[in-house]
Amino acid sequence: MENIRLSVNGQKYLLDLDPSESLNHVIRERLGLIGTKRGCETGGCGSCTVIVDGKAVYSCMMYAMQALGKEVITIEGLRENSGELDIIQKSFMEAGGLQCGYCTPGFIMSAKALLDSNPDPGLTEIKDALVGNLCRCTGYTKIFDSIRLAAKEKKTSRKL
Repeated sequence: MENIRLSVNGQKYLLDLDPSESLNHVIRERLGLIGTKRGCETGGCGSCTVIVDGKAVYSCMMYAMQALGKEVITIEGLRENSGELDIIQKSFMEAGGLQCGYCTPGFIMSAKALLDSNPDPGLTEIKDALVGNLCRCTGYTKIFDSIRLAAKEKKTSRKL
């Protein structure tokens, strides 16, 4: 066990970690942030996607120790200080980009990383950013629509 500092959603944690613990396990089981889902645990479904230093990563495929000195953002970390949902979360609700909701946090986190690096993506860029995220309930069209709506809303809010 090693004593490390982990930064998740802007909060610092001091944890005794086994070097083999996945970031997903630590987020869910140690920190109680269960919005990040546990799916296939092989990096094939994307339900565990979080943002680490601005990039979407599968938390099941990353050791928690690898997050040392980095900023981790989970779905819980997207809420505004006022408690309001993030624009992307709102757009998924408005455009119907969620169904059962299990994969939704992973899609939202992938969309957040995409829109942070490319505020006006085309459909091809959206599809490329989501290539590792699987949904068994939708035909993906409403997910794509949700991300386009979020991009539009973000663009409008920047002009205000």
